[in-house]
Amino acid sequence: MDDHVTPSTALSLSELPNVEMDGLPLRINRTPNGVHAKDTLSETDLDDPQLYLNRELSHLQFNIRVLEQALDDAHPLLNRLMFLLIFSSNMDEFFEIRVAGLKHQMAMGDDTTAADGRLPKAVLAEISDIAHQQIARQYKILNDTLLPALEQQGLRFRRRAQWTEAQKQWVHEMFNNEIMPVISPIGLDPSHPFPRLVNKSLNFIVELEGKDAFGRAGGMAILPAPRSLPRLMALPKALCAEGYSEYIFLSSMIHAHAEELFPGMRVRGCYQFRLTRNADMTVDPEEVSDLASALRGELLARRYGRGVRLEVADNCPDDLTNFLMRQFELDAEDLYRVEGPVNLTRMMSVLGDVDRPELVYRPYTPSVPKTLKISSMFDSIARNDVLLHHPFQSFSPIEELLREAARDPNVLAIKQTLYRTGAESSIVSALVDAASQGKEVTVVIELRARFDEADNLQLASRLQEAGAIDIYGIMAYKTHAKMLHIVRREKGELRHYAHMGTGNYHSKTAKLYTDYSLLTANKALCADVHKVFQQLSGMGRARKIDTLLHAPFTLHERLVEMIDREAQLAQKGKRGHIIIKCNSLTEPKLIKALYRASQAGVECDLIIRGMCCLKPNLPGISENIRVRSIIGRFLEHTRVFHFHNDGKSETWCSSADFMSRNMFHRVETCFPLLDKKLATRVRKDLETYLVDNCQSWLLQNDGSYRLQDPGDSDAISAQETLLYAFASKS
Repeated sequence: MDDHVTPSTALSLSELPNVEMDGLPLRINRTPNGVHAKDTLSETDLDDPQLYLNRELSHLQFNIRVLEQALDDAHPLLNRLMFLLIFSSNMDEFFEIRVAGLKHQMAMGDDTTAADGRLPKAVLAEISDIAHQQIARQYKILNDTLLPALEQQGLRFRRRAQWTEAQKQWVHEMFNNEIMPVISPIGLDPSHPFPRLVNKSLNFIVELEGKDAFGRAGGMAILPAPRSLPRLMALPKALCAEGYSEYIFLSSMIHAHAEELFPGMRVRGCYQFRLTRNADMTVDPEEVSDLASALRGELLARRYGRGVRLEVADNCPDDLTNFLMRQFELDAEDLYRVEGPVNLTRMMSVLGDVDRPELVYRPYTPSVPKTLKISSMFDSIARNDVLLHHPFQSFSPIEELLREAARDPNVLAIKQTLYRTGAESSIVSALVDAASQGKEVTVVIELRARFDEADNLQLASRLQEAGAIDIYGIMAYKTHAKMLHIVRREKGELRHYAHMGTGNYHSKTAKLYTDYSLLTANKALCADVHKVFQQLSGMGRARKIDTLLHAPFTLHERLVEMIDREAQLAQKGKRGHIIIKCNSLTEPKLIKALYRASQAGVECDLIIRGMCCLKPNLPGISENIRVRSIIGRFLEHTRVFHFHNDGKSETWCSSADFMSRNMFHRVETCFPLLDKKLATRVRKDLETYLVDNCQSWLLQNDGSYRLQDPGDSDAISAQETLLYAFASKS
């Protein structure tokens, strides 16, 4: 096992602060159980907009927390750069989907207010203020902090003014041989109208002086950068300063040779810009006869959606930016002047190009439970339920289970849901092998997984060609549940096996995201999984699901009931405690239920990585609610719901977040941990997160977040502690 933890922030589980299993004494319970709780409940209007945070602004706050990691020297230098680039990518998607949605709402004359009472126009104005500040801050961090630090480590990004003569010659040859043949400058005149530019593509607006071969007077031209070329190129080692690896941006190479594209004319100015477009896709279920065909058409249209943001070089003259804004029908608040490349996410290529182990997180090897190493997967699962905690534990057992099922002559049928699985998916390869060998393979593949639509369409075709039955889910509901069902003949009878998880069947993200996987042969759980698959593939009324919770049918109602149950117990003077860990909390009825629980005296510990519309610490409303967000090496993705239930605790894992879309517009599952040892283990994991004082951001009731400071206490990182704990068991 590689040594991969930071001892100062990774404690063994036995060293963690002494806490109760089902209720951590993290704060004073300001509303004692049963004291005036009933009066408080009856006097409060829980629909009051002042009790809610704005969803979009909360989303921005998450992106800001990601950007903060770029300044945290607890992360290795290249990983700090990675966080900055993730912020850039997150902001792209935020504009493509969230800002685009608000703009569309305004264009349709829809003045529906958000839960916090804000109108779309007001939200957009505040988004613009915050986004301008943070995007400017992003470039300042890059230019003033990260690039100088990288240069000190021998990684240099060369600007045009810094090129040596030898480097200029190399760039010139590269431009003539690789760029010039594929670039298409577009002069603007009545016969050359402004071109349609692809979403988020790199472009230049060029000011020209003089006359061309046809006698046309200079004016303006648009220069789209070829999409086939990398945005960042490594200089040959022989041209780099001793001890350095050096890189040049494609934008600099094009800019330096702009005049060669307009022979005989003078380039007065050349400025890069990038347009972000509405990238949301809508498919009307009543007008679609073939979902796959409809999505292929939508994917083409996505490239040219309505403009929502314009990024330009900071030195671009006002007359040119105004011209561009008119072309894209944008306002001044949609314009972002940037001090550097307009598409920072393309710098991600450096992370794969540089071999500098000391500048990245130390490697680790995810562990595999010993029980899964000593016998077949089916024998191991038949003995006991197996719970895996990714990425601390390997995703490979799920892949191995499918591979074993594909080659096992006793396996008769495999059913699988796929949401995001990656273009080169080992899971899909195993399903293809199983179908090719004559097994009944049914795959519910969600074609509408945002930004994975193209990959999923290709995977669906591959599965069909192998003989699998492809089902595209339910038109009005995205299939987001993570389920695998295997039917195997054993001793003359059919035995059922299942996998359920909180995350996707994606081997790459399983190394980066925290998720739980349950492997089980429990008859009740497997029977319910089978029923859910039957609902997805067939038709008919909803079948009774006995053990699982199932959206859009029972999940929301039961979650509200379990939260209310804690409140009722607290009102009787009994101890109430709820721990919710998920990605987002925005659904109003669940928030109201948590407010009622807090008013009744229930301790509510919420670990919400991203958006949260609930306001904690409101007197008489939520003083017993504490909300934290953990941001670290791994993306927190587990969805776990724990209820004390008067000592008869229940712990559930789910594919669903506490959002309206998950509760009412998606097919989701939520499964109980019936094995008490596994439930106890998950609760111990939750405790570890609740005592994190290094990567834990506490939500304030004004919507801001405050990073916890360990002060004189031992520094505890939940992720490092779990990494250490599982490494020591391998």
